[in-house]
Amino acid sequence: MMQNLTGDQIREKFLNFFQKNGHYVFPSASLLPEDKTVLFITAGMQPLVPYLVGREHPKGKRLASSQKCLRTDDILEVGDNRHLTFFEMLGNWSLGDYFKKEAILWSFELLTSKDNGFGIDPNKLSVTVFEGDENAPRDDEAINIWVEAFKSAGIQAGLGNKIYAYPKKKNWWGPVGDSGPCGPDTEIFYDTEKEHQRSFGEKCHVNCDCGKYVEIWNNVFMEYQKTKDGKYEPLAQKNVDTGMGLERIVMLLQNKPTVFETDLLWPIIGETIKQSGIPYEAQTHSYRIIADHLRASAFLIADGVLPSNTEQGYILRRLLRRAFRHAKMLNLRSYFYADLTKKISEIYKNRYPEISKKENEILTVMHDEEEKFSKALEKGLKYLKSWGEKNRAGTANAKNLSEEEIGDLIFYMYESHGFPMDDTLEEIRNMGWQFDIEKAKNIADEKFKKHQEVSRSGAEKKFGGHGLLLQTGELKAANEEELQKVTKLHTATHLLHEALRRVLGEHVMQKGSDITAERLRFDFSHPQKMTDEEKKKVEDMVNSEIQKGMEVKMEEMEYEKATQTGALGLFKDKYENKVKVYSVGAFSKELCGGPHVKNTSERGKFKILKEESSSAGIRRIKAAVL
Repeated sequence: MMQNLTGDQIREKFLNFFQKNGHYVFPSASLLPEDKTVLFITAGMQPLVPYLVGREHPKGKRLASSQKCLRTDDILEVGDNRHLTFFEMLGNWSLGDYFKKEAILWSFELLTSKDNGFGIDPNKLSVTVFEGDENAPRDDEAINIWVEAFKSAGIQAGLGNKIYAYPKKKNWWGPVGDSGPCGPDTEIFYDTEKEHQRSFGEKCHVNCDCGKYVEIWNNVFMEYQKTKDGKYEPLAQKNVDTGMGLERIVMLLQNKPTVFETDLLWPIIGETIKQSGIPYEAQTHSYRIIADHLRASAFLIADGVLPSNTEQGYILRRLLRRAFRHAKMLNLRSYFYADLTKKISEIYKNRYPEISKKENEILTVMHDEEEKFSKALEKGLKYLKSWGEKNRAGTANAKNLSEEEIGDLIFYMYESHGFPMDDTLEEIRNMGWQFDIEKAKNIADEKFKKHQEVSRSGAEKKFGGHGLLLQTGELKAANEEELQKVTKLHTATHLLHEALRRVLGEHVMQKGSDITAERLRFDFSHPQKMTDEEKKKVEDMVNSEIQKGMEVKMEEMEYEKATQTGALGLFKDKYENKVKVYSVGAFSKELCGGPHVKNTSERGKFKILKEESSSAGIRRIKAAVL
């Protein structure tokens, strides 16, 4: 086994293997999905959903990638030997091209070949397949292919020996919802040769959770369509969707006991140990939480997320504040994350250079959040201490608390002190109370949802702004007169964006926009308040361009060509392959859905009404065309 490979080399070896086998390797999409029904990308196949259900992909039928993913369902488990929030998912896909035989044999070759792959001993591998039920037969095709694969390595395998059948719960994927594409899968397991822990069952088996066997790769075969009436019909286009966690395969190839000791995470932990001085073995849990949460936070901030009390921003706030809490347990100084972020930049400089490019922005956001949390933490811990004393925590006469009371406390700590749910739960558990964590979280979640509904009240009265335009190419207005005013202001946001970049620097990027018939609101990345001189320069620059009477042109072209011409855009995964590029003379060029005025002379004088803070590292301008 190639234990001397770095995480970078393992990722590249995977991608190069499939590239040589006719796959187009595409870059990772943003962590922020185009599908707004979910908060983050949680699997490699998410950006490909439209193509898995029939749309033609512009790069062909064979694809491969390493996709950034974020999952927070198990955030309280991070710190054990395997749970992570941020991770990369290696994957290869066939969109109606090859099927089970090629997928299985390529998987086996890449894992076991000493020349073309990772050189894993095939004797340490076992696989699982779908056992069949009343809706679909046992996957004998996959079984026979696996027999062939093992035979090529001199191993006599069969059902019950290296190949094991499991029900739908273990070896079936989909559909997402009540109907849609679905099918059997086959999973590949590695035998770590650890002792079986009987707490997980009397006998060990391949799918046992004791840790002896580690799942390293999953091949999904989408060959059925579940109809709304519950029937399973063969799909016209059969697809292959595979996934292999990068951190997990790196752990095995580098022969490390957990994912945290690999070169993808240990440099972060090593720097933290250096700053703290406390041995890793004495505070393993805290060291791992800090490494995972800061890595995830850096990637989220680089993808445009900022701390807030709702949706993606709330998750980022949870991650950062949990990391800050554990930093206090390690006696780390303020701004400890600066050197850790540099380590993250170094680890990912080849694959994700945006971390290094946006390092200052990342540190600014972290610093602002640390200051806010320090104040909230002091007040919050003081309140929790008095609450615990009042309820006789840790004594024989401790009050018997219900999950509903715990839920009320969780919400109060969040609303009044900015405490994430996980922090409050940890503090209460440390006081010695026993309760059903899931019930308490569900009760608290209901209160959070009601709170968010209130905070979003009135949103339907606003125009969607630039963010909506990028997705739909539409503006909503009460009448034609309002639409004309909004259109003028929308074109003004393009001029404002470019003027800000020229005056303040190229770090400026749009972070949001809201346009009414009376004014525009434009959010942009910038670490400090603008000076009066800077505001005047921006205002004068916009007005100068308006007075020139420049033509506004629209061209349609491929995304890659658009960016090569210098057109500004947000994230690549937000756009179709064909995009609209709006140019305002030679001054401004952006990807946008429109609409715009035909000439800048159609607008009046541009006036900045107010410049203020929107959130950490984000400024907001309110302006009008008079």
